[in-house]
Amino acid sequence: MFFINGESTLTNKQMILTILSLAIPAVIDNFFQTILGFVDTYFVAQIGLEEVTAVGIANTLLAVYIAIFMSLGVSVNVYVAKYIGAGNKEKAKEIASQSILLAVVVGIFFGIITMVFAEPLLNMMGLQGEVLKKGIIYLRIVGIPSLLMSLMFSMNSILRGMKDTKNPMIVSVIINLLNILLDYILIFGFFVIPAFGLEGAAWATVISRLLGVVLLLIMLKRKKIIFLSNLLKWDFSVQKMLLQLATPAMGERLAMRLGQVLYFGIIVYLGTHLFAAHQIAGNIEVFSYMIGYGFAAAATTLVSDYLGAQEYEYAKRAGRYCMYLGLGCMTIFGVFLFFGGEWIGSFFTTDAEAINNIGIALKVDAFIQPILAIVLIVTGIYQGAENAKAPLYLTLIGTWVIRTLGVYLLGVHFGLGIFGVWVAIGLDNSFRAYFLYRGFNNGQWLNKLKIEAESYNLIQNQRRTL
Repeated sequence: MFFINGESTLTNKQMILTILSLAIPAVIDNFFQTILGFVDTYFVAQIGLEEVTAVGIANTLLAVYIAIFMSLGVSVNVYVAKYIGAGNKEKAKEIASQSILLAVVVGIFFGIITMVFAEPLLNMMGLQGEVLKKGIIYLRIVGIPSLLMSLMFSMNSILRGMKDTKNPMIVSVIINLLNILLDYILIFGFFVIPAFGLEGAAWATVISRLLGVVLLLIMLKRKKIIFLSNLLKWDFSVQKMLLQLATPAMGERLAMRLGQVLYFGIIVYLGTHLFAAHQIAGNIEVFSYMIGYGFAAAATTLVSDYLGAQEYEYAKRAGRYCMYLGLGCMTIFGVFLFFGGEWIGSFFTTDAEAINNIGIALKVDAFIQPILAIVLIVTGIYQGAENAKAPLYLTLIGTWVIRTLGVYLLGVHFGLGIFGVWVAIGLDNSFRAYFLYRGFNNGQWLNKLKIEAESYNLIQNQRRTL
């Protein structure tokens, strides 16, 4: 719980400063995490568009893994923040240790999946011939050590739940600078080091993530939030609690990612060059997600913290301010996309048709940005209130019906190409933004948790009178 001068009273200015103190480091953290994929795409594009497609499809599958790791991280963030807000630090420590154990199990599982099923998964995505071979190489190198990804998300979430967004930011800066350096050396060669091409990009990512895990582990040890004795004991009750919240959040992200797999297959049908342009536009647009997820992380942490202390009005106010601040920042980014899309695209490829398609996609995306802000941040608010089912249902309908059907109808059937694809993406986000905001505005996101807390307090009061 955040206190000012010993009292739980926050002015609007103090609330905004509190949000920014959490959101800005989280945005910077997301920025440097995003750089990993951005730099890979930039350097790989210098090799050829086939390599861009191979990496793009492989990363689409890896995004499914990341969706699961992020969902587990959301659960960790919520419960660590909740119990710290309630003044129960020992329970927060227990959750932190159990989350690391869970991350190890889940990471190893997905590493095995990658090792065994890399080829059929990429083939299912529509890759064939030389592009398929290149995709398999990249996916196996980056995906088999999935343990590194799962641990990074878990440990980042523990720190964020403790209101520490600065240390994850520092780690992201370090590992991404290393990734840029290794990308250049391993892809193109340097002095006695030979050029590894696509494999070099994959190994640069893996080595950077390994360093990230080591640094985060050191930080958690220094904060005395995890202990070796706790890491040797599996607590089924805590694991159940983590999974109960993580499962609908996981379903929401998986619905999004698996739907992406489906409509990406439709885009591949439109042609390798058009998909490459779509992929590059997506890698540029993903920088807006760093803003949205940064404010969403702040919203999840603050809402969980205030609800843990049963400060419902502060939870509501924190969520609303997070949404307004994030919406403003992403709208400004949308203006940048509208006017600078083709210019940014020219850094990735010299193909005139691809640059034109990138510009079209990002002009449409400019109008989606404020809508996307609402989707990302209000989803974070819902999750902070331990209510992840509503975002799941909306994502299922939006991605699998509106977006996928829209990509086919507008992109293929009506021949609108990449313009139609990105309009369909906008329609999906508009649908979800409307219903998420309506639920937040009328209090549906909070009702269940508030009723449970009031019932608990009533029982406690009755026991005291007896």
